[in-house]
Amino acid sequence: MKKTLAVALTAAFVVGATSTTLAAANPFSDVPAGHWAYQSVAKLAAAGVVEGYGDGTYRGDRNITRYEMAQMVAKAMAKNTSGVNKAELDRLAAEFRDELDALGVRVAELEKYADKVKWTGELRYRYWKDKTDLPGGGKYKPSNNQLQMRLFPTAEVNDHWKIKARMTATAKMHDNTSGDFKLTYAFADGTYDKFNLKVGKMPLYTNVDDGIIADDFFSGAQLSFGNQFKVLLSAGRWDGISGDDPASYQGAELSYDNDKLYVGGAYHHFNSDGFKAMYGKDDANIWAAGLRYNFGDVTVGGGYAKNTKADNYDKGWNAGISYKGANKKQPGTWGISAAYRYVGDNVSLAPTYDTWNFTTNKKGVDVGLDWAPIMNTQVYLNYFWGKTLDTKEDTNTFFARASWFF
Repeated sequence: MKKTLAVALTAAFVVGATSTTLAAANPFSDVPAGHWAYQSVAKLAAAGVVEGYGDGTYRGDRNITRYEMAQMVAKAMAKNTSGVNKAELDRLAAEFRDELDALGVRVAELEKYADKVKWTGELRYRYWKDKTDLPGGGKYKPSNNQLQMRLFPTAEVNDHWKIKARMTATAKMHDNTSGDFKLTYAFADGTYDKFNLKVGKMPLYTNVDDGIIADDFFSGAQLSFGNQFKVLLSAGRWDGISGDDPASYQGAELSYDNDKLYVGGAYHHFNSDGFKAMYGKDDANIWAAGLRYNFGDVTVGGGYAKNTKADNYDKGWNAGISYKGANKKQPGTWGISAAYRYVGDNVSLAPTYDTWNFTTNKKGVDVGLDWAPIMNTQVYLNYFWGKTLDTKEDTNTFFARASWFF
């Protein structure tokens, strides 16, 4: 973007002031008084929105980056004077939202200048094809062809609290049927410095083991404290046991994360009569540990979880490596991954793995590819092959997903 164009866009909303005052405020030797952009540059300089390059020059004939433009928008937002054209500022804040976030301008600050409710969403198409050998011959070969719409409203309550929710509608493509449009979760999210409190129905993702135990939802409360060292406490009700009343749930996680190294330990307790049908006890006491290290483009890591109340299929573990990764905001980016997984049904209650949709209780190799072909679009491909833990038969699963984000 040409810097003079940026000036024209930005000066329209920054500060209302007289031209004589602005003329005296312009510090740049390379913007003469007769230049068409002089008044705009002077206005920005007087407002502290542009500062030049430290040598008394403005260099208005060169292109600027999106990050330089985002810096101007951030400074204009910080001024928040009566001369600000709010509509223009809202549009620019939305356009440069990602860059502003990268510069450390909190989303909460952006939302002060925009609508109180933000809507984002995802349209996703998913396909599964499973093939598992049956004892004595024959094969189990289910498939699923699914379209899903997800809407994510976020509402600002005040400087510390937001309301976050997800609404989901699902259609089965193979028989042209649609499911109910439902509220998947809704919770109040409050942040005070290093404290965060969530109350309502919210995601239940077991961070330490990276989703071996659960990637689902629970109703209750969750409290976290810390930055690099973090404590996460959760309590509530989880309805993942089919055909039974929701289980009571309590969880605690302790972790350290410095963007390179992640290490953590956790304990999760569930209580429900539904567990009796699984392994004869109404409790699940699950301990977990995880370790990951980021070398830049390459990340290696793994996790382990064990249900001390179960007598069989009581452990799950994962060891994997990934290279790069797709970013929906950067077309052409991609990533690949490979992992070995051993996942018992009595510890992995709702695991995160896409290739665990039909046949669970298994071990084997899972490889994946993700790719962002165009802006705000991602494609995922996964293939798993291995053995079932109970029957020792061969099993494999192919999974594909295309997501459009808006």
